[in-house]
Amino acid sequence: MTAAGGEPIPSITDATLTDIATNGIWGPGPTVNQAAVDTARALLAVLQGETGVTLPAELSKLVADVRQRASIGLPRIVAHDGVRLSAFSIKLNASDPRPAVIVPAGWSPYGWLPFMYAYLTLALRGYHVLAYTPRGLGDPALPSTSEGFIDVAGPHDWADGSTVLDYATEMFEPTAIGLLGESYGSGISQLVAAHDPANRVQAVVALSTWGNLATSLYDNGTRHLEAVKALTAFTGGDRDDLADKFDDATRQILADFAKGENLDEVVAWGTERSPEAYADLTNARGIPTFFSGTWHESLFPPGQLIDTFAKLTVPKRLNMWIGDHGAPEGPGLAGLLTGLPFPGLLTPMREAYDWLDQHLLGKAVPEREPVSNQVMFTYRTAPVPGGGNRITTPARREQQPDWYGGSSERWYPTATGADGDGALSTEPTSGWARDFFAGELTEATAMDAILQTGQKEWFGNPKTYEAAKFDRTKLLVWSTDPLTGPDGVARRIRGAATLQLTVRSTKNATTLVAYLFDLAPDGTARIVTHEPCTVSDLDPGKDRTVNWRLQPTAYDLPDGHRLALVVNSCDKLYSTASKDSTTTVTAPTDNAATLDLPLL
Repeated sequence: MTAAGGEPIPSITDATLTDIATNGIWGPGPTVNQAAVDTARALLAVLQGETGVTLPAELSKLVADVRQRASIGLPRIVAHDGVRLSAFSIKLNASDPRPAVIVPAGWSPYGWLPFMYAYLTLALRGYHVLAYTPRGLGDPALPSTSEGFIDVAGPHDWADGSTVLDYATEMFEPTAIGLLGESYGSGISQLVAAHDPANRVQAVVALSTWGNLATSLYDNGTRHLEAVKALTAFTGGDRDDLADKFDDATRQILADFAKGENLDEVVAWGTERSPEAYADLTNARGIPTFFSGTWHESLFPPGQLIDTFAKLTVPKRLNMWIGDHGAPEGPGLAGLLTGLPFPGLLTPMREAYDWLDQHLLGKAVPEREPVSNQVMFTYRTAPVPGGGNRITTPARREQQPDWYGGSSERWYPTATGADGDGALSTEPTSGWARDFFAGELTEATAMDAILQTGQKEWFGNPKTYEAAKFDRTKLLVWSTDPLTGPDGVARRIRGAATLQLTVRSTKNATTLVAYLFDLAPDGTARIVTHEPCTVSDLDPGKDRTVNWRLQPTAYDLPDGHRLALVVNSCDKLYSTASKDSTTTVTAPTDNAATLDLPLL
């Protein structure tokens, strides 16, 4: 059996679903895991009545149930300027009116295709479903691709969303409308809900989302180069010819960002596309909003999402998880049945669906606090044949009424000790200076690869560092003595640490990348959090005191472990202003360096 484009429709086995459930939705590159794509294509083919396609029994029943209860469509929705948007619809054959869920697709070459399983799940929960690909996204060879140039969640996308709502209103005559999106679709969902002229959106689910696109791409004077590079390469079609995907104005923004020029205009462009900028509209409309994010998010860092959450006064919920972009929700969107690889794998999507059920269907759902944070690496694992670990007990989650507002503990970096590193002391010290050669990558990095490192972390295999391999000529290290505390936890780190350092450089600018590591007694380390900061307009050789906030986290430092602060000048995720120079970190008299650690 072949699809319209001539490619054979794959048969899906339990092994295909096991691949999704044990490896996630991301393949190398980054790409979408082929198992997820194959599953979606097979589901679509069977929904359309194709024969000769094999599905596991549970998937076959799922498809049969939906076909019995609904009609399937592949409409093209015409936008205000004539651009045709590819869409997929499930219209329930119900005698009573039902709500509808609109799903703008994520940023990928496949448009709306990969989450076929989620659309079927929503239909069986009692929703009409209309998924669509935002303009410009997708491989032109695929039917799930939309025409036009990518607007990057700009005003064209807002208008397109309202056009899709018009179409859904006429097609379904729904009792209520909700928006659910993953990644790109999640940002568009928030923006459409805030801007729809008819104010028709009653609930939003925003998964692996952003609140502030500007600070996701450029913050503390530092450009997030690898994230933008990955996104521009993941649009489908000819990845080398941006003219096929972006209009002149957007290509200029991307070019300025790459060169580090006209960054005020880049920030204004990103701010216009930031749900945080329209929090007052969301609040005035009272739109219940559900957020899901990850601690080690590589595309949309968690700090900006939490800041946006804090500005909302509507019914709201924030789930923070171990891992990176799309890792917690992806398997539940792409296809998960019984025999899951670890307990709790379905929880991220189950709670997202509960949000829609509560606000669109009026169903009673389990009571949950507005904030739920998964504490990093508190899961239990068992080794699997061939290497790696399998989660046997999920990581602990903490429920609370609002974001953390607990106590803090101040640590003071000191001069070099006997082992060549500095200490983190409880007493202030000053009058010291330590320098390193700046501008080169080191073994201290935020991650090995965007999406990949965090996805492995989600499945129980966080990256392990060897602190002894950190090249002390290219970075600085400070650490505490072994720490102790009650119940086997030395410190319950909750929130965003802040760092104050005084710095000078042999050049007129330098980049500092700060990392917090958990150092085990055997010398191995795991990353807790990090954040870069670029200091410009320096007078070479003169001191400048800088303060910046690291990304928020929920991390339990085990009893007997040490906390280490590492500062270098270069991480492959970011731009660096440190080229062939020496950076000195110092603590002048009466101006001690400080690390403020938020604690529960």
